[in-house]
Amino acid sequence: MNVDFSPAEQAFRQEVLTFLDTKLPANIRHKVLNGKRLVRDDFMRWQRILFDYGWGAPYSPKDAGGTGWNHTEIAIFDNECVDAGAPGLIAFGQKMLAPVLMAFGTPEQKAHYLPRIFKGEDFWCQGYSEPGSGSDLASLKTKAEKVGDKYIVNGQKIWTTQAQFADWIFCLVRTSNEGRPQQGISFLLIDMKSPGVSVRPIIMLDGEHEVNEVFFDNVDVPVANLVGEENKGWTCAKYLLSHERTGLNLVAVCKRWMRRLHHIARTEMANGKPLIEDTHFRDRLAQCEMELMAHEITLLRTLAAIAKSGSPGPEASIIKIRASELTQSIIELSMYAAGPEALAHIPEALDPAWHGDVGGYDYTPIVAGEYLNMRKLTIFGGSNEIQRNIIAQHVLGL
Repeated sequence: MNVDFSPAEQAFRQEVLTFLDTKLPANIRHKVLNGKRLVRDDFMRWQRILFDYGWGAPYSPKDAGGTGWNHTEIAIFDNECVDAGAPGLIAFGQKMLAPVLMAFGTPEQKAHYLPRIFKGEDFWCQGYSEPGSGSDLASLKTKAEKVGDKYIVNGQKIWTTQAQFADWIFCLVRTSNEGRPQQGISFLLIDMKSPGVSVRPIIMLDGEHEVNEVFFDNVDVPVANLVGEENKGWTCAKYLLSHERTGLNLVAVCKRWMRRLHHIARTEMANGKPLIEDTHFRDRLAQCEMELMAHEITLLRTLAAIAKSGSPGPEASIIKIRASELTQSIIELSMYAAGPEALAHIPEALDPAWHGDVGGYDYTPIVAGEYLNMRKLTIFGGSNEIQRNIIAQHVLGL
């Protein structure tokens, strides 16, 4: 496999760099590069800038209104955006719902929802997990009863990321109790402004509001908002999860954090020596570097396979496992580099108005928060234990 960029890919990379240099708002760049808290308008504003340039749907084919980029161009775009300090695209619409609509949606659903996702008009969230249904998602109990031309939805979702920002939520709901649990699940699109929908924040270990509980109390949902066939939503769910797990590769973010570690390692410490002279730290840094290179090559191989098959297979679980564990290793090494100062998590440092500096060794006000936040990686998107079961069954044939 040739991992060097072709002249055309080098030219594309330069176009991306020029675009980011001229179009990425300075205040958003500052927030991202300095670990500041992002708000809904930051994400939506960036999405509209991308759309106006013709890059509103970088992960979608041209016939669906996307850029039609190949896997290498997508990797270049993602890497350069992270390096420049661009906020991540709203993955729930771009990387999860859009592929499902393209595969299972009606012509009317595609015509209505896809342009709104790409233009930055709708912010989506995902309604999968429930208090008693996490890794065992098929046991979900949120119920949708069909009455005439609508469903009446009752139930609860949990760990719903960015539901406080969302206009819409795509949900797995139970429409039948007959047969195997997977056979009675349907995939619904629900307007978050509907009467009976309420959102309750869940404050995480780092003190941030990122996830939520979402409650449905006799919520009316038009039958036209059903994606795919009734009771066949499990097919949509599996398709979406494979795209989600590939999207959770975190290569670009890991590269940026590794550059921060390299900078710290070569900065003179209080004792007059750089941290890179600590053999234990240097060995751990080299190990992370090698694992990151191997992970990136594995991702490129997977994306190349997707380009041929059209959708991710069970190998997406490998990407999710390695990405989550590698990211946690890098953050743990960042804690080690910060030393005793890493113990002091300063939530105020995430506020754009906070005047402290988080460059060099002064990144310590946020590294503890990063550590606490990243503990979730091996659980969300399907726990790593579940991913290993998938690999054993569908890759190794055990």
